[in-house]
Amino acid sequence: MKLHRILVTAVVDALTEIFVAKRHASQVVEAVLKSNKKWGARDRAFIAENTYEIVRWWRLLSYMADSENVWSIFGAWQVSQGHPLPDWPEFTGIGPESILARAKTANGIRKIRESVPDWLDEVGEKELGHNWDTELAALNQTAAVVLRVNTLRSPTAAFAMVLNQEQIPTQTVPGAPDALVLQTKKNLLSTQYYQDGLFEIQDTGSQLIAPFLDAEPNQMVIDACAGAGGKSLHLATLMGNKGKIVAMDVEGRKLEELRKRALRNKIKMIETKTIDSADSIKKYHNTADRLLLDVPCSGLGVLRRNPDAKWKLTPEFLDKIRQTQWEILSEYAKMLKVGGKMVYATCSILPSEGEQQVARFLEVFGKHWELLSEARTGPAQNSTDGFYMAALLRKS
Repeated sequence: MKLHRILVTAVVDALTEIFVAKRHASQVVEAVLKSNKKWGARDRAFIAENTYEIVRWWRLLSYMADSENVWSIFGAWQVSQGHPLPDWPEFTGIGPESILARAKTANGIRKIRESVPDWLDEVGEKELGHNWDTELAALNQTAAVVLRVNTLRSPTAAFAMVLNQEQIPTQTVPGAPDALVLQTKKNLLSTQYYQDGLFEIQDTGSQLIAPFLDAEPNQMVIDACAGAGGKSLHLATLMGNKGKIVAMDVEGRKLEELRKRALRNKIKMIETKTIDSADSIKKYHNTADRLLLDVPCSGLGVLRRNPDAKWKLTPEFLDKIRQTQWEILSEYAKMLKVGGKMVYATCSILPSEGEQQVARFLEVFGKHWELLSEARTGPAQNSTDGFYMAALLRKS
């Protein structure tokens, strides 16, 4: 494979922005791809894929290169993929033999082999025990692109046939009737199908949360940590666009994105509310038939898609987010009517953010609540993102 200097430089510059300037990988890659309109699809794919994979394996590649120099790390990545290095000054002194020798040594050290910070490796082992090895390895695999068909606009099978006719093969997912997994890499966000609201990009694990709430048409549903509203939109389709969904979040800009998505999806039952004080919650006490709390979390369940998160995460943030989760669960639950159902969900693989939070809630408020069911998804079990979800009934 011949390397082109302009493309490699773009990758190196992106990595420098991510690790030196501490910017989010998705924002950096988006900006880099927009910086040169002459790049074709292959060029753009090269930049995006190499940037994300080097971010994913940053610690391992740094160890293999025995250097923090970004060019050396890129060189180690190429060597690890079996590609020869060109005779460029930036690669002077890089020895493929020493890189491969250090790779063998790294294979016996989990935190280096799987490329995670020391503290995170310790937390994972403490909470997951022997399962940490398999979960961590699975989280380092590249995630598939999954569509959620807007069944208000088209049956899933019919849309799959349309895509197939366009030479875009997909695969259905057992247990996720609205999901289609792309079998080939394709940017569908620029298509008319997307502009017409026929689908959203949403991982299979995420698609299992809205059905877990068991919402019915004409009910009052609150999605209290809605963000940009992927699950609110899914709930609306499951409810046949009948009833009312109040999508709430502390960040108004995310709700603005939800309003745009709802318009594109031809969904009219979603009302957005920014949470700007305790009164925002009190106003809805005892009003919801269904309540979804997809709480802020560490994001460890979606590392396949956001590999830079593990380098930005800190023990202090993890402690803080657990406290935030508890405050949301204990306070927001009051918005549910007696007899209503609540789902608590996180995109984390850690029990301290999932099962343990629900156990604590039941210990404190158990006489008023009943745990109906709980479930986990994850890359090691079913090749999805890692989610925890618990359905609870408010008894009194």
